[in-house]
Order: sequence, then structure tokens, then C-alpha cells
Amino acid sequence: MTRWKRIGEILREDAGLTEAVLQDALAAQVSGGPRLGEILLDKKAITPEQLGRALARQQNLPFFDRISMQGLDDDLLNLIPIGFAKEYRIFPVQRDENGIVLAMADPLDSRPLNDLVSLTGAYVEAAVATPQEILRAINQAYESRAGETREIIGDMGSDADAGLAQNLEPADLLDTSDEAPIIRFVNSLVTQAYRERASDIHIEPFETELVVRYRIDGILYEVVKPPIKAHAGIASRIKIMSNLNIAEKRLPQDGRFRVRIAGKDVDVRVSCLPTAFGERIVLRLLDKSSQVLTLEDVGLESTLLMQIHQMIHKTHGIFLVTGPTGSGKTTTLYAALTRLNSREKNIITVEDPIEYQLAGVGQIQVNPKINLTFANGLRSILRQDPDIIMVGEIRDGETAEIAVQSALTGHMVFSTLHTNDSAGALTRLVEMGVEPFLVASSVVGILAQRLVRTICPHCKEAYQPTAEALQEMGFGTSLPAGATAYRGRGCEQCMDIGYRGRTGIYELLTMDDELRDLVLKKSDSATIKNAAIRKGMVALREAGLAKALQGRTTLEEVMRVTQEDV
Repeated sequence: MTRWKRIGEILREDAGLTEAVLQDALAAQVSGGPRLGEILLDKKAITPEQLGRALARQQNLPFFDRISMQGLDDDLLNLIPIGFAKEYRIFPVQRDENGIVLAMADPLDSRPLNDLVSLTGAYVEAAVATPQEILRAINQAYESRAGETREIIGDMGSDADAGLAQNLEPADLLDTSDEAPIIRFVNSLVTQAYRERASDIHIEPFETELVVRYRIDGILYEVVKPPIKAHAGIASRIKIMSNLNIAEKRLPQDGRFRVRIAGKDVDVRVSCLPTAFGERIVLRLLDKSSQVLTLEDVGLESTLLMQIHQMIHKTHGIFLVTGPTGSGKTTTLYAALTRLNSREKNIITVEDPIEYQLAGVGQIQVNPKINLTFANGLRSILRQDPDIIMVGEIRDGETAEIAVQSALTGHMVFSTLHTNDSAGALTRLVEMGVEPFLVASSVVGILAQRLVRTICPHCKEAYQPTAEALQEMGFGTSLPAGATAYRGRGCEQCMDIGYRGRTGIYELLTMDDELRDLVLKKSDSATIKNAAIRKGMVALREAGLAKALQGRTTLEEVMRVTQEDV
């Protein structure tokens, strides 16, 4: 007890621990039970950092607030299995001629020290860090050096199908030690894609080759070409992980699986499509630990933010977000729901799939196999006395009709449509069979959006576009007075692309009496759009060019994702 009484004295001096709390914790100690520090942590009397500093002071060891990733010894990391490091909460901070400095959550446990001395034959000096900081360092270091796909391809020989019968679901992909080349290849594909911020993995068979591409910031990049004979094994492995039928190769199949990468949950949606040379497989990655963005985070300007804020706080009506697949529509709706979410409101969604978990919101997953469609889900939602409804997508006339009726009976409805601009959503609803007078009276606003890549801040530079490029962009022969064009030069931080991350450009159509009259007259989308522009709406291309001149993106990127009005 003497040693732990000393810890108590240190905590009382450094952490302001009261005598009453300390005596209570000492009384709770039993032989072989939790130690004093663990008891105090459970009681939330101290923080992990306070305990770590007290242990370091007691043992006269250095304490690391933050473990740096600079100068890590890859050979040393190769010697220490990630499972061993996580079990004992240890991390090799540095190695030099004097030996190895090992950060430990529990410096009183000599087992990992002895094991590391036996393993390396070097002198090992202990240091202290919190368990959370050690776990962060382990995940970051081992994630950055996870098995590269190119190193595994060489192992894909005659045993390419080995191990496929095992439904291996490791707790963390970085922890797996399976030696089957196909399993290691698929694991490394997902891990590397996650590390490089890819949203999709494309596995595409052709007549003589197999191509793997990642979609990063909306653009596909070829990453590796495995041997074509490995395609069947890769497809089977992914199907096993997704609980799909590995014998069915003639029909499309959709599935999903969940993995952990560097301690983070990642949902993977799988789509298998038969083609002339085999099954084409696309994996969509969704980081479940990522935070839902706010309306401020998605790139909305202050004026648009204020207008949208007024629209979404209406008591009834339909607010639509439009754009092509992958343009961030659902993310914007989630941001709006997060703004509205409170205990006073009953919010229910019907989605395909549920991309983010929202606390306090009832979320329904569409399941066509049991006839739980958007339309049927929406009907059921209306019996739940909702205030706000989100429909993942209006795909057909039936869903559109129910959504409109819901808006007209006192509900606020959010949904998405696949149209090129905001005005096109009004004509699309009419084409789906909704009466024009219902569309005119129910829709309160439509937000069209695109995602543009942002310039890498590490290699951003000003430049002068060519006269031909300026004319194509509608600037004439020169940029506006005082304006500057920027681009990314390309660096290690952005993989020499010049871009890193994405932001949104937006076009907001606000319904008023004039636009409602045009809808009632069944006017075409161009007429409606021109009327909205006369009333102050900023079209997508103009909004994008303005963001380019602010230095957020490039002029070429805006031209890529928008089209000129005709």
C-alpha cells in the first residue's frame, strides 16, 4: 500500500485530490482488485493525463503529452506486432545509439519491457503516456505503414484462391495476420483506400487485365493492376465479406459489410455487376466515425445560409436538394436536420442507405426485398405524428405524390432529386404526375449543388490563365479588375494532384408568386430559371467562378462540373 499511498500524495498535490476522495478510494481497494489509479479514474476524480503525470513523477520517468510521428523507426515497428502494442498499451517513441524509448500506459508492468529487450537485444528505457494517446499513436503509425497492395500482388500465384472458404472478419483490418494473398490483398485495398480518402473502389475486369481504381475527391485514379487470374478470388472474397451468393455470377448483387480500420468503423457498400469479362465490383466507403457537417461546413455563403435557414424553419412545405449522384445532396440534408434537431420536434427519415446515425432522429432503412420502399415507408411515417420528414430520394410518381400531400397537411418535407439545376426539379415533379397546382403550393425552395475540388493549401499559387481559357469562361480577354486566379502546383500532401478536399457550389431557387404562376402554366425549366435569375438567383457556374476568384478552387474545376446555360 505504501507505493499507492505515494501516488495518492502526488495526486493530492498536483491534481487537487481531496483527502476524503482519496480515503474513499483507498478503502475500496481489495487484494488483487483494481489499483488506486483505476478506482479514481472510474470515479472520475482524476483524468488519465493526471494519473499519467503522477506515475511518471513517482517512477522518475519522462511523460509524453503528445507522441510525435517524426523519425519513427519502421524496422522497430515491424518487430512489434500491432496486437502486442495494443494489448500492453506501449509504443516505441524513438531508437538511437543509447537504446529504445518506450511509451507505456502502465510503467509498473515489466512484462512488455522484458519482451522488447529479448526481441531487440537493445536497452529499453520506459516513459509514460496516457492509454488514449498511445492508442492514437499506434493507429496512426500502423495505418500509415499498412500492407501496400503492390507488395501483395507478387504473392498471388497458384494459391490465389487459398483461404476463401474462411469468413474472416478481423476486429481491425490492421490487426489481421492472415497469410492468404487474396485476403491480405482485399484488406490492404480497403485500408489504403481509406487512408487516401477514397470514397469508392472500382475493380474492373477486361479481356487481358484487371484494373483497380480509387475515386478521390470525385475523380478516378488507377492504383494497381492485379493479375487477371486473381479476379475470381477477389470477387469471391468480397462476396463472402458481404454475405452475397458466391455462386451467382450472372445477376447483379448488392451487399454491405463493416470493418474497423485504425480503430474507426467503416461501412462498405458493395455492388457486383456482370460484364462481358467478369463481374465488375464497386465498393463505397463510408466512415461511420466521421462527424455530420453543419450548414456552415458545406461551403454555403452567408447570404444563402440565411435564406436556407428561413426555408427549413417553415412549419410545412417541401425543400428539395438537387444534383447528380455524388454531389453531396444527402450531406446537405443531414446538415439541415442537425440544425433543426431538438426534443420539441419529431423527425423521421426514410433512406437508402442510412449514411449517418443522427441522435434523436428516427431513421428507416429502405428494403425492397420486403416491399419497404420510399413510398411505403413514407406512408407509415405519416402515422407516427412527425413534424419533419426526410425522404432520401424522390424516385417515382408515387413517392412524389405522397411527399407533396405530406407537405400540404402540415409537415416539413426534405428530399433530393436527380436534376441538373434547381428549376428542373419543378418540371420533373410535374413530369412524374404531380399536378402543377400541388407543386406550386407545396415547394418552398430548391437548392441545386455540385462539389468542386479545393486547391491544396500547401502548394497553392497564383497564375495567369490563357486568353482562350478566359474567353471560354466568359471573362473576355482578362480577369475582372483586382481578381486573381489560383491553382495547385502539386506536392506530397496532395499526391501531386494540386487539389485536396472538396467544397460545394450552390444555386438556390426561392419560390414566389411569379414562379408559382409559371409552374401553373407548365412553363419549361429554362423559362423558370431565367425568371429566378432576374429576381437575384445566382446560377451554379457564376457561384463557382466567384468561389474560384476567392482562391478556394480553380477556374478549370468550375468549368468541369458546371455547364453553360443555353
